[in-house]
Parts: sequence; structure tokens; C-alpha cells
Amino acid sequence: MFKKGMRVVLAAITVAPLLASVAWAEGLVTIIVNDPSNPYWYTEGEVAKKTAEKLGYTASVSAHKGDTNTESNLVDTAITNKSVAIILDPANADGSVGAVKKAVAANIPVILVNAEINQEGLAKAQLVSNNAQGAALGAQAWVEAVGEKGKYAELFGNPADNNAATRSNGYETVLTQYPDLEKVAREVANWNRTQGHDKMQSMLQAHPDINGVISGNDEMALGAIAALKEAGKLANIKVGGFDGSPDAVAAIKAGELQYTVLQPVAIFSEEAVKQADSVIKTGKTGASSEKQLFDCLLINKDNVAKYSAPFVLDK
Repeated sequence: MFKKGMRVVLAAITVAPLLASVAWAEGLVTIIVNDPSNPYWYTEGEVAKKTAEKLGYTASVSAHKGDTNTESNLVDTAITNKSVAIILDPANADGSVGAVKKAVAANIPVILVNAEINQEGLAKAQLVSNNAQGAALGAQAWVEAVGEKGKYAELFGNPADNNAATRSNGYETVLTQYPDLEKVAREVANWNRTQGHDKMQSMLQAHPDINGVISGNDEMALGAIAALKEAGKLANIKVGGFDGSPDAVAAIKAGELQYTVLQPVAIFSEEAVKQADSVIKTGKTGASSEKQLFDCLLINKDNVAKYSAPFVLDK
């Protein structure tokens, strides 16, 4: 027969694993996105938050809006609040390195989503869309819509974001295969709809004979469409986008946008939190590499009916 003291020890041993498992699921996961007024980044934050809460964590979502000082302050807050992990969509490929270093120095694992930083070995993982693959998909669809000759313009995203250059280079790789297609203008519009509108107006004045616009994201493309409608030229100028936003899907259905390239933001945002959870519990993400690419999908008039929910393929 066990003595009382022995029973207490055995009870402690039995309960300890349960307490440990509960401890894993306690703590704050800080999620920092770019700008949730853009439905793409809103989805990114909401999916990550819901995934963290489903795993038993508390979660907060904040936004740096592309400003590295704001981003740095938000990381400081995450450190002060003793976050167990940070999910970060970095503001700047170079400028965000310092913020990540601060979190790492505080022993907080960082998982990057959507955009990369130009230094490996700091973040536990960098989960991004396969932008080169997506750009090739988009460019091929754009040629099918515009044709193999003519003059066109490009709307370029934020130069501080590696995704902007990757997509532009992907477009260039495909479009330069068609010698009768001439790019006559390229304007930086920083992923922004208003800037896309204004830059499109300027390009139209300088090049009224263009027949196509290829855009680095949907927001800039939708701004361009608004400017083309105002000028009465949308019927003769084809526009392509990138992201798979709800507004872009609606524009495809309306016959105003030729296509968009869907980034699987919901998929990699969920996966980022799951990998953070794995790091907290085991010290490892469970992935084979730090940088992980997620292939994009093309949405056009032929399959747009399948896409009614933001960034999610209906099943």
C-alpha cells in the first residue's frame, strides 16, 4: 500500500505532462501585417489570428503600413508584452532586418509571411508566394488577352519590397519573347489604388496609343481601370492584376479586369502560425528549409465563378 507522500509524487508525475501541454498553448502571438485596409493583408492578419486562437493562444493584429519605424515600435511592444512568437509581414527587405534581430535577441521566434528580408538565419521561416511562378502565369494570360503586338505600360509596386522586382522580372521574362510588344512606360505606384489611378492618367497622356497595362498587384490595377473608365478607353486597353482580391474577382466578373493571380495568403498565413506553434513546442518549424514558396493560381473569366470568398477557392 502506498504512503501518502508517494501518492502525491505519483499524482504530480501524472499531472505534469498535462500541465506542460497546457503551458505550450498559453501566451500571446503578435501578428504584424502591412495595411489591413487592403483586403489581402486583412485576410493575412485574420487567418493568422484565428489559427493562433484555435491552437489555444491569445493573438493580436497590428499594422506598420510600410513604415519601418512603426514596425520597430510594434516589435518593441511585442517584446514588452512577452509574446511567445511574432508573425511578421516585413515592411522592407533591408529595413526590417533590425526589427527581426531585436525579437530574436529577446528569444522570441519570428515567422515571416508574404515578403522576405535580405538576410537568412534570423527568422525561423519565411513563407511567401512563388512570385516568379505567379508572374509567369499572369504574363502568359496577359498576352492572351492583349495579343502579341502593341504598346503597353507597367505599374510597379513598392521598390522596398522584393516581391515588386520579382513580379516585374517575371513579366519581363515572358513579354520579351514577343518582339512586337513594346513597353513604353513603367511607373511606381507602391501597391496603392489611388497611385495606380494617378499614374495611369499620366501614362495615358504621354502614351495615348497603348493597348495593355500589366500591374504588380490588384490595387494598382483597379486604380488604372478607374482612370481608363474616366478616359473612355477601358474597352480598348486590357488590364491584368495580381493578388486575387475580392474587388479584382468582381472586376473580372464585370469584364473590366482580364485576370488576377491568386496568392494563397490564407494557406501560408495559417501555416506560419502552425510552424510558430511547432517552434514553441519543439524548437523546430518542421519544414525542410527557412524559405518556403507557395504556388499561385490564375483567376480569369473561365474559372472566376469558383472564387466567391476572398483568397479562397470554393470547394
